[in-house]
Amino acid sequence: MSFRFRVLALTLLIAVTATVATAWLTLHQASGQLTDSVTAANRDVLRVTDELGRYGREHAGWSGVSATVTAISRRTGLRVRVETVSGDLVADSDLLAGRPARAVVGPATLADPRPTLRLADRAGQGQTLTTVWSSFTSYVRESGYARCVQAAGGAVLATTGPAGVPEYHPTGGGSAAEHRCRSSADRAAPSTAEAKDFKRALRACLRDATTAFASCLNRWFAAHVGRYAPDSVRVYVGARGQTDPAIGAGPTALVAGIVALAAVAAAVLLSRRVLRPVRALTAAARQLGDGAGAGPVPVSGRDEIAQLGRAFNRMAASLAASEERQRQQIADVAHELRTPLANLRGYLEALADGVLPPSPELFASLHDEALLQQRIVDDLQVLALAESGALSYHREPVDLGEVAAACRTAHSGNAEAAGVTLAVERHGPAVVSGDPERLRQAVGNLIRNALAATPAGGRIVLAVAAGDGRARLDVTDTGSGIDPADLPHLFDRFWRADPARGGGRSGLGLTIARQLVTDHGGSLTAVSTPGSGSTFTVALPLI
Repeated sequence: MSFRFRVLALTLLIAVTATVATAWLTLHQASGQLTDSVTAANRDVLRVTDELGRYGREHAGWSGVSATVTAISRRTGLRVRVETVSGDLVADSDLLAGRPARAVVGPATLADPRPTLRLADRAGQGQTLTTVWSSFTSYVRESGYARCVQAAGGAVLATTGPAGVPEYHPTGGGSAAEHRCRSSADRAAPSTAEAKDFKRALRACLRDATTAFASCLNRWFAAHVGRYAPDSVRVYVGARGQTDPAIGAGPTALVAGIVALAAVAAAVLLSRRVLRPVRALTAAARQLGDGAGAGPVPVSGRDEIAQLGRAFNRMAASLAASEERQRQQIADVAHELRTPLANLRGYLEALADGVLPPSPELFASLHDEALLQQRIVDDLQVLALAESGALSYHREPVDLGEVAAACRTAHSGNAEAAGVTLAVERHGPAVVSGDPERLRQAVGNLIRNALAATPAGGRIVLAVAAGDGRARLDVTDTGSGIDPADLPHLFDRFWRADPARGGGRSGLGLTIARQLVTDHGGSLTAVSTPGSGSTFTVALPLI
């Protein structure tokens, strides 16, 4: 039997085996993905139901739940319908979105707004008895107060007490009606019949040696607290008419046949001069698999094996470069997050030490900055999506002057610490359609870049103007400037003019800023004169 025939037969056997195994594996994995999809859908239903139940507990009813239903539907992409047990509509995301209500799919789940009692572990019978009765009495008062306030046109918000029973607080600033409701609720108490029933339940729990005392009383609490809690509602998640994914065996069989034919053709072409190059490639591949790296394999000739050897050498070099880029990216991401978090910590410590006076504006600025940093983390996780324009934006009319002012407030501490003047110049309104937080993120990156390049005694100006259908925000500094040779690389990902003097900067800020501005339909450009400073210009269409 010739070598060519043996290679052909062996390759054909391997190809057929691999094809069958691949087809089976594909169908198996696809089936598993469908199972995972159903499981994920069930998790979505449970999460939606839990969130609605929590809303009922926190608001002592279902008034105003439409906004929450709309938010859940937008966040999950699912149709959500809430109705009473008797079938009366409470809220429907389809109707709230202004479209006809689609038919529900699947059974309803109940959103239970009753509080759940939390009993301390290893508590004695006396302590458990006191906790159950006092919690029940507290909920009788608190639920009555919540109903009274809402009947008077007010609103309440709940906090969780030590045993898990909600305590309701007014949101209207302490009106006379709220005081009257609180005074009336403080006089409320369980009925005499409930007190007698509790005593009977207590005696029964003491006699029942097969059931834990705490669990026995907890069941009594759950059975009776429903008289004062809001009614449960039925929740439907999803809509009829959605197309379930299907798996077709035809494409898999076609691909399997092509693979088999390609394997046979490759066996005929590669039967000669195959063993020695394959051994070299196998040894080098084994080194790569062991993590030791591999040097270039010797390559001669121009045939397919030689091309494979050259491709392997390119792959090994690419893997080495990719590992180095990955290590650098991890370091860059750490640097990107360290500085803003340190800023927040500094402000909070200054507030705690009394160095800075607390003010609503400062607290609002710190809160906005914390939210912004959380979004930066998300941006870094999906940077590839950002560069492809797949990030979501919450657009609304926003004045670039307000964006500049907010950024100045957020970064004034850093500017003062660096001895740099940070100023805002507004030349009339410049209203654009955009995501305020994303725009603040972009401008904040430009400010951080300017602070790093501006020495003490320098000045950074945020100038906002509008004209010719465009809004402009110029970030001008009096720093060291940028070499003309470096300008073409300024917005490259992870690029720095002098990596040895990165100053904690990651090289991502300008890249992210340009992508965010581009996604808003605008442009980010830079001009600079070495030794005289730089100007970064954000240009966006006016509305």
